[in-house]
This record gives sequence, structure tokens and C-alpha cells, in this order.
Amino acid sequence: MQLNELLQGLRHEVLHGDTDTVIGAPPTFDAHRVTPGAMYFAVPGHHEGGPDGVARAVELGAVAVLVEGAEGAEGAEGKGTCAPADGLCVVRVPDTRVAASAIASRYYGEPGRSMDVVAVTGTNGKTSVSYMVESVLRIATGARVGVIGTSGSRIGDERVPMPRSVLTTPEAPDLQYLLGYMRDRATSGVVLEATSMALLTHRADDAHIDLGVFTNLTQDHLDDHGSMENYGNAKLRLFQGLCRRAVVNLDDPLGATVRRLMPDATTTYALDTEADYRAADIAMDAAGSRFTLHHQGRAYPAAIPVPGRFSVSNALATLATCHLLGHDLDVVVGALRSMPPVPGRFERHVTGRGTCVIVDYAHSPDSLEKILTAIRTFATARVITVFGCGGDRDTTKRAAMGEIAGRLSDLCVLTSDNPRTESPEAILDQIAPGVASTGTPFERVADRRRAIESALAAAGPHDIVLVAGKGSEPHQIVQDRLIPFSDMAVVRELAGELSGAPAAMSALDG
Repeated sequence: MQLNELLQGLRHEVLHGDTDTVIGAPPTFDAHRVTPGAMYFAVPGHHEGGPDGVARAVELGAVAVLVEGAEGAEGAEGKGTCAPADGLCVVRVPDTRVAASAIASRYYGEPGRSMDVVAVTGTNGKTSVSYMVESVLRIATGARVGVIGTSGSRIGDERVPMPRSVLTTPEAPDLQYLLGYMRDRATSGVVLEATSMALLTHRADDAHIDLGVFTNLTQDHLDDHGSMENYGNAKLRLFQGLCRRAVVNLDDPLGATVRRLMPDATTTYALDTEADYRAADIAMDAAGSRFTLHHQGRAYPAAIPVPGRFSVSNALATLATCHLLGHDLDVVVGALRSMPPVPGRFERHVTGRGTCVIVDYAHSPDSLEKILTAIRTFATARVITVFGCGGDRDTTKRAAMGEIAGRLSDLCVLTSDNPRTESPEAILDQIAPGVASTGTPFERVADRRRAIESALAAAGPHDIVLVAGKGSEPHQIVQDRLIPFSDMAVVRELAGELSGAPAAMSALDG
């Protein structure tokens, strides 16, 4: 495709070269992933390239470079890569991220237009709702549905090959590649997790989202946004022109704001408030939750194989979404009942000693309190909680999470959860006062594998061990390394039931 076609309608200035240039390879933000014929986006501050990556991109065969503002253009010229004789076209735009989203979408043929695209945003529930929507549609209709999010990208059980990344919502070029890959494989719809930073940095601007889903807003990511108001405003970007219809949780105050933004295109759900889809008669045990769905004067007996009021809320979001996509409500309610558990979300394993181990992604104060509250409704013996807090992230939640874990547990084991560049012990120093304030006994074991081992050794029959914070994540982030580590795999191995599998690596052993 010619560069001038990709730039059509975008405000831009050609600094050097010819926009008749043919872009014959995937565009990218990453200078080291450039292939001959590609367009390189010199996004300021991007850790894999930016303006400093121009020389490397050109060396690898980039035929066009997109820069931002006069400073970016001058930086490219200063590297001697912009001379017309080089055959390189350099284009300046006001915002490289905004332009990159549109260009990448056009390069892949605007794949979002060919499928039902659902984007789920909120502090908690994004992964669960994404998984549940895909599972329900697959069970109810046999549809091929793609999923893009925390656990990677897949179509059904087929993993989509991608460079390893810690981003829940991929950068715009990668997101458009994934949408194109899924369209080309006859995928009828895609469910993607839309994080606040993804929305703020325009990654999903040109995904052509049919349905935006809002789950909730609770404390998290204040290191990125500075305040809850800024965090909420980032989430609201999804409902300010990026989606055609909205499904929102009216139990959360921000849900009413979304409804005001899209008054004629919003469908609501709630547990405690009158809404289009409402749950009543909620009952739960260790195997799951049962409730009655009320919609348009009808009552539907419903169930989901995950305990907790939060899981019922996620179920309502799922049912509303699937129904709005045109599927019979009776059918999707039946499919919800038979869907498999969500990996890494209240995922259970019973050891040979009779200890129930629950692995869950809960990594914010609200999510940790909700899952421990749910566990307390059916626990018959002690609750032991293994958890930590991520490094280089919001430090204000650490003591609060310690207090919640101490108040709702009988024993806590504090450990590492993606320490990144921080000292694991320094993070535990900030969590410990919260636990100590409750009087609940606790121990500090920075090595996550050893912490899980300690909790299992302390647990007896009928005790429940919660391993919180990472869910189905397949790695630990230590410094700048992604080190293989699976909570559930370690649980199974330590329980003596993961036969024939290699030992999981301890992230802090290197």
C-alpha cells in the first residue's frame, strides 16, 4: 500500500522523500522489529525505539519514518537518515500515537470493521468478562471468537504467535495485526481488554469497537494517573467516540457517567440497583454462584462456576453483551451455566491432604477484599493468604492490602509479585504494617515459590490457601526480565501432583 493512502485525511507534513513510497512490511514502534519495506513510528519515550531508534530502523530497511513535532524531525535529520538520496520518506505529525493507530488499521485493511469487536474496561473483571464472553458464545453458537488481553491472544484454544510482552492491550500496530490475523481466520468476533493506559495512549482508537463494557473503578494504577479522577477519565475515553454501544455497571458511580455520555446507546446491569439486567436471590458455595436474572419482566435461573458477588456482576456483563450481539438470552444463560472456570480467576486445586488452594489475579485492595469475603462465606477452617504487591506501581495500596489480608485471613505469607526494579524486601516493608495492624500472624518469604511452599506446609485438611496477585500470568517480572513462573503449576508441583513436568523456576533465584 502506498504511504499517501495510509496518510489520507491525517494532518501531516512531508519533511523528506516521496509519499508514493510503497509500505510493504508491517509498521512498528519497535526499531529492532523493522523488516525491509516497513514504516517505523518514532514514538517519543517508547522504550523499544522512539526518535533514537531511527538509525537502527533505517539500517534494517525502513522506507518511511513517522516523527512527532519539530524536535522529532530534527532528531531524525541529525542522524543523517533523512536525505532524499537515501530513498527514505520522513513525515511529521502532531501526535505519532494517534497517527500510528489510523495508519496501522489501514495497513491491515481496517480489520475491526469485519467483526464484532467488544472492548472491556474497568479496574477488575476485564479478563474474566473477556473469557466468559468468548466461552459463552463458543458454547451457545459454536462461534470462533478471538480474545486479546492479560493472558495473551488466542482464537478459541489456538494461541496467536506474538513477541512476548507485558502489555494487556498491545500497542496499536500489534493490536491491528492481531485483529487482521483473527479476521483472516474467519473469526466472527473479538473481545479485547482495554486498559486505562491503552485508552489514554490511543492504542484502540481505530479498532472500530461495536460494544464497550465498563465493569468498575477502584483504586489502582495511581502511579500512572496520579488521581482517581484522572484514572476514571482515562477509562471514559472508551465511551467518548470509540464505541457504538455501551454495557455499564450501575453499581459503580462511574456507570452513571457513561450513561450520560451515551444516553441513547447504553445498556445497564447491576446487583443492587434497578438496571436492564439485574441479579437477585444470589447464593454461593465453593463450586460457584447461583442467581436469578431479571430482564424485561422475565426471570431466568442462572449459575456460574465461580463463587462471589463479583463473579455474578461479571456474569451480568457477559449476558448483556452476548444478548446485545444478537444471541438468544435463554441460550446464553444456559451456556453460562456450563462454561469452564476462568483460568487464574478463583481457580481451584485440592491437594492430597485435603487443602483447597485458590489461585486468583486479585492485585488491588478492592479485588483482594472481594475474593477473601467470598471465601469467608464458605470457609469451614483457616484461610491462609499468600500475596504481594507489584514493584514500580502504586505504593499507596500496599499497606491497605496488608490490612485487608490480615483482617480476612488467619495467616498471611507476604511474598513477591512482579517486583520489577524494586527490592522485594522493600515492598514487603510497606505491606507488613497493614497486616501487623490487624494482629493476624504473618511471615515474609520474598521468594514466591518458597512462600507458596510455606503456606501449603502450614495448611491442614479443610484449610483454604489463597494465592493472590498473578492468576494465570506465566511469568514473574524481575528487573527487565520475564522469568517463567505459574502459580498454579507451582501449587500442583508442590502438592506432588504435577507428574512428569519440569520444576517451575523461582523468579528470585534467577
